[in-house]
Amino acid sequence: MTLTNTQPQALEFECETGNYHTFCPISCVAWLYQKIEDSFFLVIGTKTCGYFLQNAMGVMIFAEPRYAMAELEEGDISAKLNDYEELKRLCLRIKRDRNPSVIVWIGTCTTEIIKMDLEGLAPKLEAEIGIPIVVARANGLDYAFTQGEDTVLASMAHRCPSKAPMVEAEQAERNAISKLLNFGRKQEEVAAEESEYVDHPPLVLFGSMPDPVVTQLTLELKKQGIKVSGWLPSKRYTELPVIAAGYYVCGVNPFLSRTASTLMRRRKCKLIGAPFPIGPDGTRAWIEKICSVLGIEPKGLEEREAKVWESLEDYVSLIRGKSVYFMGDNLLEVSLARFLVRCGMTVSEIGIPYMDKRYQAAELALLEKTCREMGAPIPKIIEKPDNYNQLQRILATHPDLVITGMAHANPLEARGINTKWSVEFTFAQIHGFTNARDILELVTRPLRRNNNLKELGWEKLVKEEATV
Repeated sequence: MTLTNTQPQALEFECETGNYHTFCPISCVAWLYQKIEDSFFLVIGTKTCGYFLQNAMGVMIFAEPRYAMAELEEGDISAKLNDYEELKRLCLRIKRDRNPSVIVWIGTCTTEIIKMDLEGLAPKLEAEIGIPIVVARANGLDYAFTQGEDTVLASMAHRCPSKAPMVEAEQAERNAISKLLNFGRKQEEVAAEESEYVDHPPLVLFGSMPDPVVTQLTLELKKQGIKVSGWLPSKRYTELPVIAAGYYVCGVNPFLSRTASTLMRRRKCKLIGAPFPIGPDGTRAWIEKICSVLGIEPKGLEEREAKVWESLEDYVSLIRGKSVYFMGDNLLEVSLARFLVRCGMTVSEIGIPYMDKRYQAAELALLEKTCREMGAPIPKIIEKPDNYNQLQRILATHPDLVITGMAHANPLEARGINTKWSVEFTFAQIHGFTNARDILELVTRPLRRNNNLKELGWEKLVKEEATV
């Protein structure tokens, strides 16, 4: 008699010894300076950091961007120059030329190595020049590139007011979300809609999103009678949301674990551990979890999700039954894998630079549930993957698509493997019901390109040239 194991397959985790094969986290400046419109980002590092920013973000000829590079010279590194006086000189120049509401100091690897005390210098200089200075460590020694945003938002969470302003003018200034949703509408209409909200504790969402996505997600919650009290970050530093003890907070991205910890431990907030609103399945699960915590019965979500899936069928039909492999780059891998499994793909392995199992617990549970419902194998999750080992596994399994960092795309393409840059998902609008199409547009592009080449007889032409 043989004993069979009836236990269902579970998620398997492994940690290799690879480095973070990602961009430097100072690249977070690229989207944060555009999101926080009254900010100025000062990256403190070497010329190498400056070259990276220049190449990653481009040079705008007709508009001066709200970020700059404070390049450390030999005198700074050898402690012959006074750090405080040098930073004061630069910040006074920024105040004179740009007059921002906040200056964000981004500390790089070099500031870590030479032990520059940015946190000690900032309060003294802030009091002297009269502009708030937020310090964020975004060095490439410790963080993957999307975690740069995490360190900035964790620092900004300390600056959020703990109670609503009493002066009416300040209240109007801070109420950015209401202004965005109620633009051009009559006061009577606004008052009527306010009565539709369910009475629940304040809810603050965190994660840097483009304005259209902020509006979409806020309106999706509004349909359930849920009022969003604020977003971190906000469009302007002066409009940072009020965050008090007992407030509920919920993240929209899987790389914001430090921000979540800061909000819970320092600001005494209650974190709603939900899957992330990526794909129709994730968005529905995100809304349902928020509703369940706030004691609200969700309505219409099943029909809403079904309608979105129906509209995506032209894309889903291209990838159903195909395989995808994640090398690991932007920490969105688990959410994207879960969505693609729901689309009918199989995922053999998910590489991810860093995994916080507590913060991503709901997402991991949804991935496991999705694999079981779709009859797909549950992928192995590998933290800090070793690229050499990954390449051997890719060559052995030969997946239909590899989602990878830019450094590895061309070598893989040369070996006949379809690739997609993971950084494109970072900058695309992929959150919410309406943006699921954008995810599939990116995923299917290499496959559609290959189909078009086949129709043109490209493969036949290549074979003929090879025989000649």
